[in-house]
Amino acid sequence: MRIDAHQHFWQFNPIRDSWVTDDMAIIQRDFLPQDLQPLLQEHGFDGCVLVQTSQPEHENEILLEWAQGHDFIKGVVGWVDFFAPDIAERLAHLSQFKKLKGFRYVLQGAENKELMLNPNFKKGIAQLQKFNFTYDILIYPNQLRPTAELVAEFPDQTFVINHLAKPNMKAGAEAFKEWQKDMKAFAPHEQGFCKVSGMVTQADWQNWKKEDFTPYLDTLIEIFGPERLMFGSDWPVCLVAASYAETLGIVQDYFSSFSQEEQGLIFGRNAAAFYRL
Repeated sequence: MRIDAHQHFWQFNPIRDSWVTDDMAIIQRDFLPQDLQPLLQEHGFDGCVLVQTSQPEHENEILLEWAQGHDFIKGVVGWVDFFAPDIAERLAHLSQFKKLKGFRYVLQGAENKELMLNPNFKKGIAQLQKFNFTYDILIYPNQLRPTAELVAEFPDQTFVINHLAKPNMKAGAEAFKEWQKDMKAFAPHEQGFCKVSGMVTQADWQNWKKEDFTPYLDTLIEIFGPERLMFGSDWPVCLVAASYAETLGIVQDYFSSFSQEEQGLIFGRNAAAFYRL
């Protein structure tokens, strides 16, 4: 099974979606299931994982409606308030929706870069496993160390880093070395995975080259191996810098020398197992 492990849909709202700034005008419009399905078919994917973009819980209902209406949407990563005192009850309610596989809480840009270590947040994380829910990690590089501490505290909970933790690929060698060093903190934690996603949006949108991504991909293989990586297009956000085909091509070209077994893991089987698709 070939799976695109990370993509989004939305009906564009300039107030709610204020993160889509004017330099991202190409994605300041609606993106719906009928827009993605032909791309998945063209590139041989059996399905995708739909990931939340805004943080009210009622967005889960919209995502699940799309998933119920389209078989190619194999799973949904929604949102829930991990600080809520009734988090266990919320998760129990949400567990009835079979395509809802896990949750993401937007930690990137939080004023407190160690927000994930807040005891109340960790109480929420502690409830996920009993409902077989996953957790998607959305952070910046300066949050890698405390996030690795979080992952270490929950050895039986599955986690996946989104977008390589968004390294600033335009910032030069020192920023790369710092990201690489901090990312290595995840190496011993086998319950921690990483999505090969979001790279083009961290590079120079107009002037990136495939070889720009090689040191980052080399690092991912060293840390996670083929067994803990999964491809995600981050469509339509990727469109600010590259087409779907170009985004996929970067990753396919890099892994073309790997065995068919290893490529099968990265382009689908890891995601299928992680999200129980």
